[in-house]
Amino acid sequence: MVSPPHEAMHRIFQHDPGLFSRVSRFLGVDIPTPVKATALPTDLTETNPVERRVDTLLRLETADQGPFLLAVEAQGKKHPDKPASWAYYTAYLWTKYRLPTALLVVCQDHSTARWAQQPVTCGPPQLPTLTLQPLVAGPHNMPVITDPEEARADLVLASLAAITHAAEPDVDAILKALSTALRDAPVDIAKPLVEFTAQGLAKRPAKNLWRNLVAVDLSFYKSYLAEEVRDEVRAQVRDEVRDEVRDEARAESRAEDILFILEQRGLDISEDVRSRVTNCTDPELLRRWLARAVTAPKAEEVFEDV
Repeated sequence: MVSPPHEAMHRIFQHDPGLFSRVSRFLGVDIPTPVKATALPTDLTETNPVERRVDTLLRLETADQGPFLLAVEAQGKKHPDKPASWAYYTAYLWTKYRLPTALLVVCQDHSTARWAQQPVTCGPPQLPTLTLQPLVAGPHNMPVITDPEEARADLVLASLAAITHAAEPDVDAILKALSTALRDAPVDIAKPLVEFTAQGLAKRPAKNLWRNLVAVDLSFYKSYLAEEVRDEVRAQVRDEVRDEVRDEARAESRAEDILFILEQRGLDISEDVRSRVTNCTDPELLRRWLARAVTAPKAEEVFEDV
């Protein structure tokens, strides 16, 4: 089953194909900004029964260097079979489309990123027939965008920064900057980025912060994420009201019991004692008074050690 972070890490490049050229400068390469982008079928299955699918496949066209293919793979953890699959993808795409093919692997932890960026060679050591060298984007090289103005300058990159740093200490500051920057963005721009970011954070602790930021900073924005937070707040309010009503009923019942016991014992109950008992709303305090009402020589002595 495909996880939300997996989807977010590659689908964000479908949402904004030009993101790859802006990310490339953090990867040590210079990829021209595309003048045109086309999403291609991701099914790379041949006539054999083995199904092979790349996560995202884009055809990017540049003004100076012509078209090329970009395959984007989201990788959540190390997997020994993946390098061979990636080699298959790139070789197959090169053969099918006869276009230069780039592979970008997006990760969310340093260990997986280090593993993914290691070159893998097919063939004996002295005959490196095919060498796979993916580009890797992850917490080790994606920018830490904590300035709202910087986030506002490239909202999609800021969302990717949050996704790739989802498990890093900096993620809270990135999310705060992103939510601030999104306040001024049109809803049609903010909506997919809110969802991508939420997907990328998955069940990590930062997800709760993002949900709260969306509910407060982007309160105008109607999404499942904001509604989820609002539903929780409503439920919390209902619980608090229910607890308050229950405590009030318990306090009222104990106050009546205290006065009843004092009356049954024939003690004189002044208006001050009666008022103090009936106006008390602390169930625990009333419980202590109730215990003393059984033995106190005078009604006033119910409160003696208070």
